[in-house]
Amino acid sequence: MGQYCGVEREGRLMTVTIKRPEVYNALHPMANQELSDAFDAFAADPELWVAIVTGAGDKAFCTGNDLKYHAELRAKTGERPQHPPKGFGGLTNRFDLVKPVIAAVNGIAMGGGFEIALACDIIVASDRAVFALPEPRVGLAAGAGGLQRLPRMIPLKHAMGMMLTGRRVSAEEGCRLGFVTAVVPHDQLMAEARRWANEILECSPMSIRATKQVVMRSLDVPALETAMHNLGYPAYVDMTRSDDTIEGPLAFAEKRKPAWKGR
Repeated sequence: MGQYCGVEREGRLMTVTIKRPEVYNALHPMANQELSDAFDAFAADPELWVAIVTGAGDKAFCTGNDLKYHAELRAKTGERPQHPPKGFGGLTNRFDLVKPVIAAVNGIAMGGGFEIALACDIIVASDRAVFALPEPRVGLAAGAGGLQRLPRMIPLKHAMGMMLTGRRVSAEEGCRLGFVTAVVPHDQLMAEARRWANEILECSPMSIRATKQVVMRSLDVPALETAMHNLGYPAYVDMTRSDDTIEGPLAFAEKRKPAWKGR
């Protein structure tokens, strides 16, 4: 348990909570580092198979950079705060993570907060959630992957409509546009996020990692034949050599629940 980031383990599931509700869970360098450390631990731990990230309190998931902290730091030292190598929230540059991460968006997700959610594999949103990339309204531009990820997830004209205006989008609209997976009443958010996590955990973790890696690596390859046959997918190879590929068909034949080993 860190000062700015709470971590809970429940079996194969890890839940990470951004803990700066007094500033709408905005992040400064110390909070970013704690989040990066938490996801480093998640990536390295073979006993953890799925993660959920959410925000403390009822108002915000994360509102991005703590602009007040950054402004005061630059005024005092002239230095620009740096993000950890794995990116904002320890996630936006984490391209090598094959384990799935679910964003449970409990309120405002703006700027870097929206970019953290976009870096996750599934977004489950409270019906109070609001999304935006408002950086142009304060003379900035989204620099943690939002400008690249959003147009890959929804039609270009809808993405440009959001990014060129900085407008706010409700959870329901986000679901219609396609970047939100599911919307639920606010008090059901974490139960719904855990339900998604548990459904993933019913599957072989080797298969889940292979699926995520193939999907993410092939997104940027325009030629289908190249994406299917000419790229290296180590997680897929690991899956084909794993005990789980024996256990799955055997459990099906014996009409029982599989006992996944994750290796």
